[in-house]
Amino acid sequence: MSNINMNKEEKKILEDFGTGKLKRVKGGKTARTRYQQYARQTLSKPRTINIRLSERDLQKIRALAAEKGLPYQTLISSILHQYSSKKVRETI
Repeated sequence: MSNINMNKEEKKILEDFGTGKLKRVKGGKTARTRYQQYARQTLSKPRTINIRLSERDLQKIRALAAEKGLPYQTLISSILHQYSSKKVRETI
């Protein structure tokens, strides 16, 4: 934990947690679940990007998407997700 920069308030909270001075509050579990859902929704929120592709590549992607019955943007997103999740390997 030494590589984390904390302010005085954060250090005090960590210290109190370690010594058992912090107490549970009513509704804490419900609040924690709610905030976990907020975090999941924030982290999984789609972002818009711009990307330049050659006309030829775009035509091929659109054709592949049509074969699979998908919108081409969904196919591109799926391919990028698979690559970022290491489900497909780089072949270059």
